[in-house]
Amino acid sequence: MPSADAAPEPVLPDHKGHRERLRDRARKGGVSALPDYELLELYLFRSVPQRDVKPLAKALLSRFGSLPAVLSAPLEELVTVSVLDGKGRALKVTTDIALDLQLMFEATRRLVAEPLKRTTVIDSWSALMTYVQVTLAHEPREQFRVLFLDKKYQLIADEIMGYGTVDHAPAYPREIMRRALELSASHLILVHNHPSGDPSASPGDIDMTRQIVKAGEPLKIKVHDHLIVGREGVLSMSQQRLM
Repeated sequence: MPSADAAPEPVLPDHKGHRERLRDRARKGGVSALPDYELLELYLFRSVPQRDVKPLAKALLSRFGSLPAVLSAPLEELVTVSVLDGKGRALKVTTDIALDLQLMFEATRRLVAEPLKRTTVIDSWSALMTYVQVTLAHEPREQFRVLFLDKKYQLIADEIMGYGTVDHAPAYPREIMRRALELSASHLILVHNHPSGDPSASPGDIDMTRQIVKAGEPLKIKVHDHLIVGREGVLSMSQQRLM
């Protein structure tokens, strides 16, 4: 069987016709009318110009469960996906294909982050909810982020302060406050995700949050909220009176 890295073969007429038909439908009906597998297939045309990519698009969706989950998947997991194309040849996600998919995700993340840069974060709450959901809802392991805000609640920085496992991300109050002082931040919004999909706060989440709030008090650094993100939604610990 030829390797996936072998020189590309000419596109067969029927396969070329399929690509043109899909592009034509996208032009006439708009890309929003395409189902997820065809949207992904259309995008993969650029990464894999000489092969039938429909099986690969469907394999990616089957493996990760949804288009957002495909785009936010780690590179090391994307490159494990392989499938047989219509001619029985192996077709896998190469590093270049994985990077192309991650570029789409990063562009989307920056797009939804843009409104947060133009006004105070607490006045753009719906934009913040969209941003944290896009960024974290499909992360396969816990990630702890901190949004550092100035006195006017304008965003100074959004930084990852810890990576974890599927059910725990470490957060160190002293490190968070040290970074807040470096950035001259007056307010913080803590954010982390639950890969299980359920954004409910655990006893550990509540205890950790209260430790960070306490660490900020003598420094006059206020923790405005702690958002927990899951595929089922976003929980505000402040609104739930858990901090």
